[in-house]
Amino acid sequence: MSDPADLGVRDASRLLAERTLSARELAEACLARIHARDGVHSHDGDPRSINAWVRVYEEDALAAAAAADERLAHGDAPALCGVPLGLKDLYAVRGKPLTASSGVLDTVPERDCDAWARFRAEGMVLLGHLHTHEFACGGTTDQVGNPWALDRSAGGSSGGSGAALASKQVPAATGTDTAGSLRIPSAECGTSTIKPTRGLGPLRGIVPLAPSFDHPGPMARTVDDCEPLLAALLGREPARDRRPLRRYALSPRIADLDPDVAEGLERALAALPGERVEPPPPPVGLDVLAEFFDLVLTEMLVYHRRFDDRREAYRPAIRARLEHAERRAMSAEDYVAGQGRRAEDIAAWCDWLAEHRIDMVVEPTLPIVAPVRGRGYDDAYADLDDLSLTYYWDWTGFPVVSLPSGVGRRSGLPVSVSLIGAPGADWDLLAAGAALQSELGTVSP
Repeated sequence: MSDPADLGVRDASRLLAERTLSARELAEACLARIHARDGVHSHDGDPRSINAWVRVYEEDALAAAAAADERLAHGDAPALCGVPLGLKDLYAVRGKPLTASSGVLDTVPERDCDAWARFRAEGMVLLGHLHTHEFACGGTTDQVGNPWALDRSAGGSSGGSGAALASKQVPAATGTDTAGSLRIPSAECGTSTIKPTRGLGPLRGIVPLAPSFDHPGPMARTVDDCEPLLAALLGREPARDRRPLRRYALSPRIADLDPDVAEGLERALAALPGERVEPPPPPVGLDVLAEFFDLVLTEMLVYHRRFDDRREAYRPAIRARLEHAERRAMSAEDYVAGQGRRAEDIAAWCDWLAEHRIDMVVEPTLPIVAPVRGRGYDDAYADLDDLSLTYYWDWTGFPVVSLPSGVGRRSGLPVSVSLIGAPGADWDLLAAGAALQSELGTVSP
């Protein structure tokens, strides 16, 4: 072990349990790495900095690490005790500022969000809050630089989490996903994540984007490291009985792909065990982006009405999306009809998977490599390429595991593949994703 900050979740947990590494030593190493690599911390970002962190809670982190060492010394601490964590700046922490990386929100919650309360009960050490695209409403997070190339997007909206993981400033982080916000930064930064089945993860105390689409989830450098984080987030032990996922289908939604992405997909398909099947597509619309935006922006508008008197404080793209929702003026009748259409699509996909005995659908996470950063806050829909594949699985609420499928030989940037399953297949997908990652390997800037 050259530097404890390089450790992943499981390796750190093992060394902490063995008492060959203290929680304080690990926290100090991560804090030193933040100071060495993150650069200038700012609201708008700096072209020479990663700027993953909104706020770092150094004193609190060291105090929490000391408390974790006391628990570890007794020999019966939870598996994640002493492991450092970064929270997306949507997750409420009692007594700490919560801003959603925006100049609009400025609050100090009186209670922890349920997700952080569960991680805190495990003895995890909070290092700070990580940048999000303002109010999670975008796929870029342009105030954050991608560790692979600072002029490239780190993805969004959980861009700070992806960048902090890729640059090895923290072994574990959280994100949220409404249109791809766990998976887009993971793909563009070369890290791993799981978007759990819709409704499994606790949302109370997390700043919402669109409540019927929002998913909280864990992010880490490997799929295997995501498993204990998901267990802590859900407040349950991982499923012991895993179903081998042996029949898979290539997604019927794939269109134009960057050549590096296409090659990454071929690498993943070549490494997957089992039988590839080629059934006809399910009887559903495969492009429902307009309907998706209608519902998401309507739900977003409901939350943001409380800030109507501060509309000018939003970045231009966020303000434009709110104005779009107002112009659309979706009626309650339209909204209910849209949710009905969504429910029919979910049922049709479930029927299709069952009829053809398909264990998982394989799809590139993104059709592109990380784009040049800079337009995400000026143009409300500059991120459509980023979310063109990911948004659909928030429409259905299905679980998705995303992991790197290599580094593009043209771009030198990471590419990613996603494994999609039926509702409730979360643990099976994690096992399949970990097995695939053992064949493909990990990537690092």
